[in-house]
Amino acid sequence: MAEQQRIHPVVDVEAPAAPTVPLVPPGSATSEKGSMIQHPPRPQRTIPVIHTRPPKKRSCCCKCICWTISLILLLLMALGATVGFLYLAFRPKLPKYSIDSLRISDLRLNFDMTLYAKFDVKITANNPNKKIGIYYEKGGRLSVWYTNSKLCEGSLPKFYQGHQNITKLDVSLTGQTESASTLMTALQEQQQTGQIPLNLKVDAPVAIKLGKLKMRKVGILGECKLIVDSLSTNNLISIKASNCKFRLKL
Repeated sequence: MAEQQRIHPVVDVEAPAAPTVPLVPPGSATSEKGSMIQHPPRPQRTIPVIHTRPPKKRSCCCKCICWTISLILLLLMALGATVGFLYLAFRPKLPKYSIDSLRISDLRLNFDMTLYAKFDVKITANNPNKKIGIYYEKGGRLSVWYTNSKLCEGSLPKFYQGHQNITKLDVSLTGQTESASTLMTALQEQQQTGQIPLNLKVDAPVAIKLGKLKMRKVGILGECKLIVDSLSTNNLISIKASNCKFRLKL
């Protein structure tokens, strides 16, 4: 048998090479001359994540705070409207007080160096309101002071004062001060000048009557600064100057 001979194709080394096509990455283009033009990559859009339902705990807290604030605002508005209506309807005014006279029944230094004092004070209370009455309740106090030392104290009477009423009050005050030798000396030296400063303090619990409605208790705090000419006993003291200020204590 004759041997079969296989024939393999011969590669022509002198043949021109096939042109190679450059790979163009996505997002770029080529120019007419074949050069590659780079385009900037497109920015990626981020899609915000939206919670369709907020957390229940936070939502409940916000609702509770909003309801509380709204309720407080409504209450304040109602209170303001009520106060405004009462003010326009009754036109409230503070009562006025004046010290008419002061008499010293007793003022002496005892052997145990205690100072005993007894004063009698006449006061005028004026209620200028047309539609408001004043109940002076039990527990009102009136006291007389010299600088920081209380000389005597007494109780204010309990009574009702009607509309536009003027009431005269007689109040008896007594007191005893311990270790008062220095105080008595200061009073005697001050009496030489003929101008002795005294301070009368008032603390009176009252109840206001608006029409037929009796309101809750409030307090009237007052202070009258007096200048008297003498501290001699059993004589009517001349009041040279008087300055009184009063305010409500809620």
